[in-house]
Amino acid sequence: MSKHGLKKEETSLTLFSPGEEATFRLGKVFGKTAVGGEIIALIGPLGAGKTLFVRGLAEGLEVRDSHVSSPTYTLLHQHEGRLPLTHVDLYRLNGAHQIETIGLDEYLGGKGVVAVEWADKGFQENQEAHLTITIRFLEGNQREILLTANNAHHKRWLEQIRLSKDWNTIKKIDG
Repeated sequence: MSKHGLKKEETSLTLFSPGEEATFRLGKVFGKTAVGGEIIALIGPLGAGKTLFVRGLAEGLEVRDSHVSSPTYTLLHQHEGRLPLTHVDLYRLNGAHQIETIGLDEYLGGKGVVAVEWADKGFQENQEAHLTITIRFLEGNQREILLTANNAHHKRWLEQIRLSKDWNTIKKIDG
């Protein structure tokens, strides 16, 4: 473990979002730079901006469906775009054993992008390769966004985001 509590094989970047537009824009940059096979584990309290980030991700993926909403009751929505987007919401589930019952495995590691809201409800226990995005409240609409990649594919994606100039409304805090 490093001094930041990360495992040695993890890479992280901490960002500051001044508001909703910047969080949406960060998601859009992730969508534009995705190549397929990406898995995003989104963590944060209710109202933190997880779904807003996924809306930006969908726009960056050129999703044709203009309304991207959280699939709280259906658990999973699929959207077609430049790459397919599978949007999952685990809010109503209680642990890894329930996640197995929704058939999520068939979407992981495919040609598209999978975004899992409420990933701290057991998803990370079953999924080794992913990018974790933890969103924390600051003052007002401001958010701290911690991006943590735990394998080579997601580390390359994170590095591409770090080097991108498309999200200049977000500030790097450390990392």
